[in-house]
Amino acid sequence: MINLENKIELEEQTSEKNSALVVAATCMIAFMGVGLVDPILKTIALQLNATPAETTLLFTSYMLVTGVVMLFTGFLSSRIGLKKTLMMGLLIIVLFAGLGGLSNNIGLLIGLRAGWGIGNALFVSTALATIVSILVGNTEKAIMMYEAAIGCGMAIGPLLGGVLGSGSWRYPFFGVAFLMLCAFVALAILLPEIEKPKRKVHFLEGVKALANHKLRSVGLIALLYNFGFFTLLAYAPFLLTGYTEMQVGFVFFGWGVLLAISSIFVAPFLERKYTTYRTIMTAFVFFTFCLILLGLGTSIPILVPISIVLAGFFQGIINTLLTTIAMEIPGLERNVASSSYSFVRFFGGALAPFIAGKIGEIFDEKYSFYFAAIIVLLSLGFIVYHRQYFVTKEGNQK
Repeated sequence: MINLENKIELEEQTSEKNSALVVAATCMIAFMGVGLVDPILKTIALQLNATPAETTLLFTSYMLVTGVVMLFTGFLSSRIGLKKTLMMGLLIIVLFAGLGGLSNNIGLLIGLRAGWGIGNALFVSTALATIVSILVGNTEKAIMMYEAAIGCGMAIGPLLGGVLGSGSWRYPFFGVAFLMLCAFVALAILLPEIEKPKRKVHFLEGVKALANHKLRSVGLIALLYNFGFFTLLAYAPFLLTGYTEMQVGFVFFGWGVLLAISSIFVAPFLERKYTTYRTIMTAFVFFTFCLILLGLGTSIPILVPISIVLAGFFQGIINTLLTTIAMEIPGLERNVASSSYSFVRFFGGALAPFIAGKIGEIFDEKYSFYFAAIIVLLSLGFIVYHRQYFVTKEGNQK
């Protein structure tokens, strides 16, 4: 009898793990779309007669719409269910990514990236809540799986963009549409129906959640940090002068690989050994240093690819620790916390590319990265000020 119960329990755990892996794998494909345009930014600017600042709006429109819509994903998913919300998001991405590959001017392409952001918001925010819901009682493992998927997606995205972009800047858009269609089919077949939350989330609950001081404080830190994150992601490709689409793709592939490795393995190890507070402080300092090196790279070109790849290591650590803290706030449902936190941090990502482009146009490219370094240092000050929120169980045991 006991063996039978153990067998049933083991089968349930295996099923839960497989379901979580399916969502994580799909999430990886979704995040390929973030870095996919990196290798083709210069080509798009050239062929569509756009300035670097206009081209970086491909990130700004995408991130801004993603962040705003994320505030309301909890409202939708609590009514139609997590699985249907995920699948709706994927279909929207398929539609707008496909249309993006057919566009002939930068304004239309920016608008289509905004539409893509709606699908991304529905999928990404719900994916995190879904993995956490499946792996009940194991939030840290769920977030590690989610951040690992992000890292792998961001690593493969630029590489795929480089390979497909070598033929035409349109091919990466068609590639994403095809991959997301495959992901839609995979979710439909492999992901079982997940029970709807017993309580329906109110329309403005994601907004009201920001009244929580801890969520608001950690979100502000994430917003400032993401300003540096997306300055690197959206504007650094313009420093890689003389590089082909494939070469740019390989640089950002290296960045994404280190991002994934540090998210999965390094962040948990350092957190247990040195506490969350010390680990995240150190990672922020080194990430700031990488941004300064990128600024110097305008005069010393070899520093650019080195700084980009190295930054990925520290960004992976920061991503995992910040997300874990945001998702473990008492008194907030995880799908609501995920939506609100994602809104704030994506808003920082939306501001960065265009501001970086404008600073580069008006002054010099190096000042875009120096300004981003100052913003990240400001977030470091907020970590010190709110250090009580970075004392975890591991830290208390030290």
